[in-house]
Amino acid sequence: MLLSHGGEPLRTADPAARWTVEQVLALAPDDTSRRAGSKLGSAGPWSVGGCDGSGAVWGLCKGSGSKPYQTVVDTTGPAYTCSCPSRKFPCKHALGLLLVWASGESALPAGEVPDWAGEWLTGRRKRAADKGEKGGPVARGASAAGPADPEAARRRAERRAGRITGGAQELEQRLTDLLRGGLAAADQPGYGLWEETAARMVDAQAPGLASRVRELGSIPASGPGWPVRLLEECALLHLLDSAWLGIDRLPEPLAATVRTRVGLTAPAEGPPIRDHWLVLAQYDTPDGKIVTRRIWLYGSDSGRTALLLSFGAAGRAPGLALPVGVTIDAEITLHPGAGRLRAELGGQFGVPSPIGTPPPGGTAAAAIGAYGDALLDDPWLDAWPVTLREVIPVPSGDGWQLVDAASDAALPVAPSALSRPGLWKLVALSGGSPITVFGECGHRGFDPLAAWSTDADAGACGVDADGVGISSVDTTSETVPLI
Repeated sequence: MLLSHGGEPLRTADPAARWTVEQVLALAPDDTSRRAGSKLGSAGPWSVGGCDGSGAVWGLCKGSGSKPYQTVVDTTGPAYTCSCPSRKFPCKHALGLLLVWASGESALPAGEVPDWAGEWLTGRRKRAADKGEKGGPVARGASAAGPADPEAARRRAERRAGRITGGAQELEQRLTDLLRGGLAAADQPGYGLWEETAARMVDAQAPGLASRVRELGSIPASGPGWPVRLLEECALLHLLDSAWLGIDRLPEPLAATVRTRVGLTAPAEGPPIRDHWLVLAQYDTPDGKIVTRRIWLYGSDSGRTALLLSFGAAGRAPGLALPVGVTIDAEITLHPGAGRLRAELGGQFGVPSPIGTPPPGGTAAAAIGAYGDALLDDPWLDAWPVTLREVIPVPSGDGWQLVDAASDAALPVAPSALSRPGLWKLVALSGGSPITVFGECGHRGFDPLAAWSTDADAGACGVDADGVGISSVDTTSETVPLI
């Protein structure tokens, strides 16, 4: 008998609500796994498969050897296990099994969990329950090795702060030399100042400074007007250096933001926030030899937007993965700093729901205002999460913009999104009609990450504080990932 996190028997009669194909493919660690998993997404290679009401999915997949691969997925995590030798999570067999499960009840019917799958499921859920009861590392961000020596930790922090201070002083000197010599030198072929300077910041244990320095190196090749953009970024980097060198004089919220920006991450703290969290978006970005995964959540009860970060070494995807569009009943704990967006995922309760209510959204003008307010607390903020309600994607010159249906206000789509297939999904979903879009609004424009169709006839209509007509979002719409 399988046990839930609370120690009660899990039901096996009714299957958990199935995910969509897009939600499954969003879990793939890379394009290669996505293609390989899609080839296994039919019932042909699978046998002895099934699912149950606890969120368990299992099956045997025929491989090249004499024994089939044993694949089990716990969709409440989600978590995966497979007898194949792959080091990717989820592997192609887990993705294929989930695709078969998503295709309908006839392919993987509800049933009793076999012993070979139940052993892993029981052990995994027991470990999750133990961590939750003990306030373990997943739930509370504590160290698995137990409490550290506070005096030793203080000395380590002082040594690292000293190295960062030395790096910031050296960076200030290099910025001064650059401006004294003129920005034109930054466009010379073979100019290696940026990578050398970034390496020096890594030596100083200031990865945040190193990352911003590498961004400076890409600006001279970014097209017309690059000297202005380079000067702006140099000014922001100088501001960050100056803030670190005078951090003792800053108010604590701003000081926490500066520490985060230079690369010192404080642990999550404070009481956990339990809510029904809709997974809005998930995407990976390379950062040197590290891959950073960003997962955006929206709490339907609290109205809070939260960001989960996880990291993977070169060649390996980050461990945390959540299907876009599902709603999880879970706790999160916030990190300190301006905006308090970043959070750690804690305990989860029950089986994820495949649908959820999207954020209420606002106008393009409100989105710009929200980003401006956030800049007051964090001047180095590239973008702020916002939801646009009742907007229409419209071509504009060489790009696109999202235009308010009720006014002439608009936001340009960020250049980084123009070459992604998600832009055409956005246009197709709209078809010239208003839609709701979640994304990141910043000085480069609006980067769309998820969208929902808007059914004005099914929602309640009214007017806002300015007398502009509005309509509610169709809460039954599925989340369409755009990245």
